[in-house]
Amino acid sequence: MTERSTRHSTIVVQRTYDAPPSRVFAAWSDPEALLRWGSPGEGWDVSYDRFEFRTGGSDISRFGPKDGPVFVNETVYQDIVPNVRIVSAGNMTSEKKRLFAGLLTVEFIAAGRACRLVLTEQGVFFDGHDRPENHEAGWNEMLDNLAIEVLRTAA
Repeated sequence: MTERSTRHSTIVVQRTYDAPPSRVFAAWSDPEALLRWGSPGEGWDVSYDRFEFRTGGSDISRFGPKDGPVFVNETVYQDIVPNVRIVSAGNMTSEKKRLFAGLLTVEFIAAGRACRLVLTEQGVFFDGHDRPENHEAGWNEMLDNLAIEVLRTAA
């Protein structure tokens, strides 16, 4: 039998993008854009079974390294204020194991002509199947990719 445990974590990652909040927000609200920048690792696949970007809406995404385990993320949007914030609650599973549950807040703050993005993930990691360090590394990778997406959409 697997030993049961919980580990709580709050991850805060910040970036400043050379684009207005509306353009950065748009990259979060468009599934095609998310497919371009939303991979947490080099060589990972990402797909959406459902994408309902609205308060009360839900998403189901699948992601993982090619030929590796598949992770399923289920998200319910708690609050969306265009160009200002996105708040969602979600959970992640893999191979029928619940790995994580959490609350994600993404804030889009005008900073002159730029956008300061503040991402806060408050989570609980179950039974040692996942770790906060993995999430922080994944968010850093994705937010670096987002910078490329924002520049691409400026052209």
